[in-house]
Amino acid sequence: MISELVVDVQPKKVSIAVLEDKSLTELQKEARNESFSVGDIYLGKVKKIMPGLNAAFIDVGYKKDAFLHYQDLGAHFNTQQKFLKQALSGDSKKFPSLAKTQIMPDIEKSGTIGDVLKAGQEVLVQIAKEPISTKGPRLTSELSFAGRYIVLIPFSDKISVSTKIKSSAERARLRQLIQSIKPKNFTVIVRTSSEGKRVAELDHELKTLVKRWEDNIVKVPKVKTPAVVYEETGRTVGLLRDIFNPSFQHIYVNDTDVCRDIRDYVSLIAPGREDIVQQYKGELPIFDNFAITKQIKSLFGRTVTYKNGAYLIIEHTEAMHVIDVNSGNRSRGSDAQEKTAIDVNMAAAEEIARQLRLRDLGGIIVIDFIDMAESANRQKLFEHMAKAMANDRARHNILPVSKFGLMQITRQRVRPEMEVNTNEICPTCFGSGKAQPSILFTDSLEGKIDYLVNRQRMKKFNLHLHPYVAAYVKRGFISLSMKWKFKYTLGLKVIPDQSLAFLEYKFIDHDKNELDTKEEKETE
Repeated sequence: MISELVVDVQPKKVSIAVLEDKSLTELQKEARNESFSVGDIYLGKVKKIMPGLNAAFIDVGYKKDAFLHYQDLGAHFNTQQKFLKQALSGDSKKFPSLAKTQIMPDIEKSGTIGDVLKAGQEVLVQIAKEPISTKGPRLTSELSFAGRYIVLIPFSDKISVSTKIKSSAERARLRQLIQSIKPKNFTVIVRTSSEGKRVAELDHELKTLVKRWEDNIVKVPKVKTPAVVYEETGRTVGLLRDIFNPSFQHIYVNDTDVCRDIRDYVSLIAPGREDIVQQYKGELPIFDNFAITKQIKSLFGRTVTYKNGAYLIIEHTEAMHVIDVNSGNRSRGSDAQEKTAIDVNMAAAEEIARQLRLRDLGGIIVIDFIDMAESANRQKLFEHMAKAMANDRARHNILPVSKFGLMQITRQRVRPEMEVNTNEICPTCFGSGKAQPSILFTDSLEGKIDYLVNRQRMKKFNLHLHPYVAAYVKRGFISLSMKWKFKYTLGLKVIPDQSLAFLEYKFIDHDKNELDTKEEKETE
């Protein structure tokens, strides 16, 4: 399987697409000013204790208080609180050293939140789940810094090795290796990707994570609660950290700065492979160039067609997601009914596994497969779904198909699901119900160009149009776009853009900012 990463950097957001054999399997979108992302660490203040929930609401600066359950405090919460009090006390001119901090007894597993937290108390917390729907962020007090090979956890002193590393000799080697380089009062979790790695690689990453901790924890006495202490690596690098593997052939980025950041990161985690990172400099939007826009519009609707006319219907509720499998125009003759059912269901399992990753669906998912009479076929489908979801990084649990043909899946949800509206407004009236003469559309465009050139004094910009309209504007030896260039003596490029509706347009400057073409009304 050939994996590629395509990163579309825009002034207000970054979109990241993962392609496997040119097929879109993951899509992430993040506003560039996004806050309260998974991994961010805050100095928060306890607002309210909820004994009935055995939890507390914490003010971290979000519009709704964040939720911290007793079970998410972490066993070493007492040690963290002792360290935090020393850091905030100001008694010492020197910031306290974690290595010299005494490890306190663990909190009771079955204790109550009121025993360890009081209203107004300051706590160090990390975002475990981003704000979803009407809920605020979910927090944990067990802070962690994730790298590609290891995870660093302060305030405890242990070594854990991934159970996915099966070789006992390799597990013992890694444990002994980490023991020789691990600083005091830090727990290190050895990830599966560290298997076979040399001590120099692990030591370098461990020092990087420790430095990340040291550089950020010193901010605690300087900030006013609530405040961010540490912001997780950008979504681009964070995603790359989790999914990078030797099968990656290319990483395409359309921004110079982000391209440099990714290249630097790849040089750290895979020395010698930084050449796979390439800056895209084509005229077409990067997602259009790699046929991602078309896949997005075909894969994010309520109805998803996947094989020989079979299709899925995906519905969302507050409590769960429901997926209905339909055979469409496939044969339903009595002689072939069971075979048709298993064929459609097996293909549906593969597409559903892809859709769960693509839309990042979480919580409870119920799938209504086509009924199968034979229990062996139901077991075969269950095993096939488990195999199809084997590469899904989110924790999940799959139950066998019930006698009603239903399969239940739970999947970890830490971010809001990916929603892409594939419906387009009417290309002639733009939802107003009143249609303007479409033949005058190009005259309207020229009016906008005249405004930008003569009123805004701009001489160089790009005009993004639907591909059909762009083809019309550029057709002929002396095209409309050529006439505009000569008439207004400007540098104009007409760019086909699949993300736009039929009569939609955008004027973009050289910094990728959208230009405002609405003329201000003169006031008397």
